[in-house]
Amino acid sequence: MPQASKLTKLQAQTKCDICLDDLQDPVTTECGHNFCQSCLTSFCADTHGGFSCPICRQSCQVRNLTSNVQVGSMVEMAQQHHSETNRNNSQENSTSCEQHNQVLTFFCEDDLQLLCDQCIGPGNHNSHQVTSIVQAASQNSKKFCGFIKSIKKKIKDIQDLKDLQSERIRALRKNTEAQKQELTSEFERLSRFLDGEQRKAFSRLKDEEKDLKQKLSENIAAFKHCISTANSLRSHAEKNRQLSDVEMLSRVKGFYQKFLSLYTPDIVPAQIGREACNFPPQYSALQKLIQQFTVQVTLDPETAHSNLLVSEDRKCVTLLKKKQGLPRSSKRFSKSRVVLGIPNFNSGRHYWEVKVGKKPEWAIGICKANLSPGARWSSSAPEKCWRILWQGDCFVVSGPADPNSKLKVTTPRTIGIFLDYELGEVSFYSMPEKSHIHTFREAFTEPVCPYFYLRLHSEPLRLCSASDGGRKPTGGLNPDI
Repeated sequence: MPQASKLTKLQAQTKCDICLDDLQDPVTTECGHNFCQSCLTSFCADTHGGFSCPICRQSCQVRNLTSNVQVGSMVEMAQQHHSETNRNNSQENSTSCEQHNQVLTFFCEDDLQLLCDQCIGPGNHNSHQVTSIVQAASQNSKKFCGFIKSIKKKIKDIQDLKDLQSERIRALRKNTEAQKQELTSEFERLSRFLDGEQRKAFSRLKDEEKDLKQKLSENIAAFKHCISTANSLRSHAEKNRQLSDVEMLSRVKGFYQKFLSLYTPDIVPAQIGREACNFPPQYSALQKLIQQFTVQVTLDPETAHSNLLVSEDRKCVTLLKKKQGLPRSSKRFSKSRVVLGIPNFNSGRHYWEVKVGKKPEWAIGICKANLSPGARWSSSAPEKCWRILWQGDCFVVSGPADPNSKLKVTTPRTIGIFLDYELGEVSFYSMPEKSHIHTFREAFTEPVCPYFYLRLHSEPLRLCSASDGGRKPTGGLNPDI
């Protein structure tokens, strides 16, 4: 058999039937077929340990795969033999210099170019590293071996990254399914709860209708009795007119007493009380959700402007006319009447409430926790601050991605603030009306903290619990849902 035919047959035996390329780190299955380790790993990634051979379809187990060093050596031999054959053929086909038509006998390492005797004459490649073809071929062959090893390692590293990414896809699928099951369970419980509350509400409504119907029936009976009594008095009056003067006057006193005792019953209103068909707020699933994320926020006195008095319990801040003699601190606001809250938030969901009073010119919200000294010494709001400013008849909302805009709302008494750090939202609610005021949307990348600002006419701002400030929102945390 010709040598070329033998080489072709050998190369065919050293190919992977998955990638159709030379075998890399070959492994052998139970049925005796060889594949690249990375190819077979990807092939059976989702088979949970068992797979069918890509060639004969025999059932195999991943744990029974064996590394085949001998086949790997055969692959390297075939590759080397193929390279030598190609090199010899190349030398046979191009042994003459195209420029001088001389035999190529040298190689320039600087220009990576084959040369003849005349190519290395005066002025050409004199200062370059020129070696014989044999020596250059030997050196570059060793370099190619290094390249091959480096490329193999890179392929393995890339394959490892690919496997890691595939694993994360599987983990994402698993986490999504787990959350889906959890949500399904939550909605089922919520559905059962709402069904029960609906039955209770309908029962209360029916009982109130029954009681009101009874009162209406009794009142109708009273009207009938009153009409009957009035008819009887009318009849007596007509008869008294026909009597003699003495007899008529003798009966006048008794008639007047009966007439004066005649009364008309009041109308009973036929209106169902609103509370009879309202769910108590504490039964709302969203109410429970907000309660789950309520946090205890306090004021940080070290950040307070010298005109701001922070209470001992760190729950209330009051604007003073005169500055206090407070110790110097790099954290303190020097021009803007601001105090920050504790703790800082860099993940999760958090809810707190602030009593704001009836007077205008205050602002609350959140801001970047790690503010620079320049931001604390500025008279304007920090660059990364998401706040609502009450001006007496409207809110001015401002944030890094929000231009100053005005919102007309009724005068608030308490403000509820809900922060969803991962979702990138901070929402404001007027309490206890549970009405949504505004939501900022921002991709938070660093810790944030509560923010409080007072101006000349502000009343004290007081942090309060939900029971102090009023009911929490039951209409949803996200106004767009």
